Amino acid sequence: MSTTEPLPTETDAWAVDRPGPVGGPGPGPLVWERRPLEPPGPQEILVEVEACGVCRTDLHLAEGDLSPRTARCTPGHEVVGRVLAVGAGAEGFAVGDRAGVAWLAGTCGRCGYCRSGRENLCPDSRYTGWDRPGGYARHLTADARYAYRLPEGPPADELAPLLCAGIIGYRALERAELPTGGLLGIYGFGASAHLTAQIALARGARVAVFTRAAPARRLALDLGAGFAGDSYDPPPEPLDAAILFAPAGELVPAALAALDRGGTLAVAGIHLTDIPRLDYQRHLFQERTLRSVTANTRADGRAFLAEAARTRPAVHVTRYPLRQADTALADLAADRVTGVAVLVPE
Repeated sequence: MSTTEPLPTETDAWAVDRPGPVGGPGPGPLVWERRPLEPPGPQEILVEVEACGVCRTDLHLAEGDLSPRTARCTPGHEVVGRVLAVGAGAEGFAVGDRAGVAWLAGTCGRCGYCRSGRENLCPDSRYTGWDRPGGYARHLTADARYAYRLPEGPPADELAPLLCAGIIGYRALERAELPTGGLLGIYGFGASAHLTAQIALARGARVAVFTRAAPARRLALDLGAGFAGDSYDPPPEPLDAAILFAPAGELVPAALAALDRGGTLAVAGIHLTDIPRLDYQRHLFQERTLRSVTANTRADGRAFLAEAARTRPAVHVTRYPLRQADTALADLAADRVTGVAVLVPE
């Protein structure tokens, strides 16, 4: 193991104790605890957290929409930090490097999905903040093969949201198959959507945003969207493609009905409420397509981070001290966050 100084043997972290509603009366689902910290194992790096984005997936985990896969799981999968130690066989990182730890934490590497470049579909895939402890902590370990080298220039709190909100938005945009110069509809305008809109605009697309939050509509227009309306407003013209970021299945029929012939709706979330009954003629006929988005591949991550380095999307950050992660989740649940919430060390 490579290191330059004595390693910490304990760390502070949030853990999901009993999944349930955030922001209500009484104790919430998260508890703050001190726990032992192991040195990195083979092919792992130990990272001191500089910033961790707050993702809606973390909210689903805390509230029980996603069942925890490990007891007292620590959420957080948009992590920027410094490498404190490098385990045996870990390549690509040295002590002191800036590292990004994202949602995809490991795959089997042997199945047909992995061998065909679709590792996001691996049945044995593992995830940061779900299968292994995440970034709502002062330290974490990660498999170096699934971490990203990050540039030194940008602030950590602006880089952190790129590692999930940005990457999954990139994959959703690819899945939506937006034609060159086409009109992209975006339903919901939070962390991922406000980054995806900027990538689409930089590619020459036009963007229409549909969201119930007035501050988010104003942000969408400030970033260059040509239209920003309420969730069920009709578009200014038929959409060439659309992405649903809001975890609201009731918006699926509205988004499909807004599509032009041959358009695609990509659903970007890991959790979605029930979809109402669809009318074939109105919602799917004329070769409209409804498709899901499942995690991402490492190739997606590398491609997005390279594109973001070129286009430099503005990241609208609301910062919270690490000890206020429960407050950040409550604000996210109540739509009080415009842009993206990020946890930073005190």
